[in-house]
Amino acid sequence: MKLKVIVYKKVDQSVLDFIQKTCQVVYFEKLDSQNYPEFLHELKDAQGILGSGLKVDKSLLDQAPCLKIVCNISVGYDNLDLTELSERGIMATNTPEVLNETVADTIMGLILSTARRMPELDQRVKAGQWGNNLAEKWFGLDVHHKVLGIIGMGGIGSAVAKRAHFGFDMDILYHNRSRNDEAEQKYGATYCSMEDLLKQSDFVCVMTPLTPQTEKLIGKREFKFMKKTAIFINCSRGKVVDEGALIHALDSGEIHAAGLDVFEKEPVNSDNPLLSMKNVVALPHIGSATYETRLKMAMLAATNLVAGLQGEIPPTWINNRIQVK
Repeated sequence: MKLKVIVYKKVDQSVLDFIQKTCQVVYFEKLDSQNYPEFLHELKDAQGILGSGLKVDKSLLDQAPCLKIVCNISVGYDNLDLTELSERGIMATNTPEVLNETVADTIMGLILSTARRMPELDQRVKAGQWGNNLAEKWFGLDVHHKVLGIIGMGGIGSAVAKRAHFGFDMDILYHNRSRNDEAEQKYGATYCSMEDLLKQSDFVCVMTPLTPQTEKLIGKREFKFMKKTAIFINCSRGKVVDEGALIHALDSGEIHAAGLDVFEKEPVNSDNPLLSMKNVVALPHIGSATYETRLKMAMLAATNLVAGLQGEIPPTWINNRIQVK
């Protein structure tokens, strides 16, 4: 008899076909208030779940006595209570690496669009204000030969450093929990303290996971260290930044602009001051959102799921490779 799994996010049919070769699949394209009771009913005898964004904590796990594996279709796993999962002997997996290049493309897009004010000027041209855009007050900032500071030199940070170094002749500073020898050798990246990075960088890019240690890592103190001409980029998690401090820094002119793919609350509230600022480029958390990459992420999650349920080691097993307190 096939083991029962729940897929609670829309995925390509090829992913479902792969899972259905070995598992009985209950499929929800998305979870909402209407189908959540049905999800909980199906969860009672499910051995695995696959999706993203669902908060998997003690209260949910108490309703899933048969669960053996939880598979996130994302790099981040701040939605998972790893301590609780590990204590219950439940595997947790994520989908790192396969999205590095795509997210790095998004980050470079935010750097370019904020520096050169592309969304703002696009709207002016479409509004028939072409001639007025040639005035100096509409000029942007150069990107090439500037200093890029990367906070979190993991796989995505390294992919950004590669683009910045070879494509834009940028000097790379980075701050990380440990030195990244490859980034230093290949891209000329220089390891430095957080304070020095903030003071020297023209562009500050945050690429850290959300943990208790990184929540509100960037706040009032950090923005004060930055140059007035600095541009802040966040494609990690919204809660890594003190959003109130960011709003103040932008509004008061402490920093020049920001490019954001993530927010403290998502979906972002329509009255969030960041959405009305002309010096902010805002995206709806779409760093990895290309068809090709999302398919790779879903297939990796499916591979983790099937491997774990067949008694094999999932390729990207989280609570087997990090210290869980």
